[in-house]
Amino acid sequence: MPRIKSRPSQDEPWENGWAPDSSRAPGTRRLWLAGGLAVATIVTCVTAIALNDRPVDQKSNARQGQTLADDKTEGGGLISFATPSAGASSATPDHESGSPSASPSTSASPSVSSSPEPQGSSSPHASAGASAPSPTKKPADPGPAAYRRSVEAVNYPDRYWHVSGGLVKLDAPRGSESREDSTFDVVRGLADGSCYSFATHDGDYLRHRDFVLRAERNDGSALFKQDATFCPGYSGYSGAVLLQSVNYPNYALRHKNFQLRLDPYGYNTSNRQDFMFRLVDGLG
Repeated sequence: MPRIKSRPSQDEPWENGWAPDSSRAPGTRRLWLAGGLAVATIVTCVTAIALNDRPVDQKSNARQGQTLADDKTEGGGLISFATPSAGASSATPDHESGSPSASPSTSASPSVSSSPEPQGSSSPHASAGASAPSPTKKPADPGPAAYRRSVEAVNYPDRYWHVSGGLVKLDAPRGSESREDSTFDVVRGLADGSCYSFATHDGDYLRHRDFVLRAERNDGSALFKQDATFCPGYSGYSGAVLLQSVNYPNYALRHKNFQLRLDPYGYNTSNRQDFMFRLVDGLG
């Protein structure tokens, strides 16, 4: 016969002397911890958004102080010039045959400061096409006005820019005359002193016309100076540079069927290696 045990009184403490705390609702401490964590997360997210969502003007103002030497550390320009030059002309070209519907715009050029000599050991030569220094600012140390360079394709390292029949093509070097036509004086940009212009050995300049790169005599016009000025941009390849048009900033030089031309460049651009070049020691 089973033994019948008496049920303890509900008003009495447990046998170990502990009684539940009925003064507050269960889980209150966890609710406070969860609430504090949620508030901290929201504050962190708002702070991060505020820091990253800076106006474009502030970013561009921060860029104004950088030079070509700064671009070099970011994988951009390979050459910088010691003396400042006059600002880009405010004149805008009327039109260019085959030009896109959007009107090109020029931007203010950043300041130019002295930096070490670019890659290569060939001695630079002066060029008469270099822009004149700004009269309002005395240069601290006049540097070389030009650098003798050849331009090599990233994806065709055995081919270089070569002037042939007034056009610029991507060819393999041959005899001494071919090597001379593949060597240029890289000078300060005719329209922007922080950019590049390329002068041939016989005094012509490389300029885009009808979006094709050509060697032509400088006629002194604002349009020619802008067509012959190319600004270095980040390429993503070691020692290479993207050369963007100063008057068509969304266009860059590329080789297509071994012909140099100006084409649109953006996030959706295919065959990106065709736009990347290295400035190496002159062949001629």
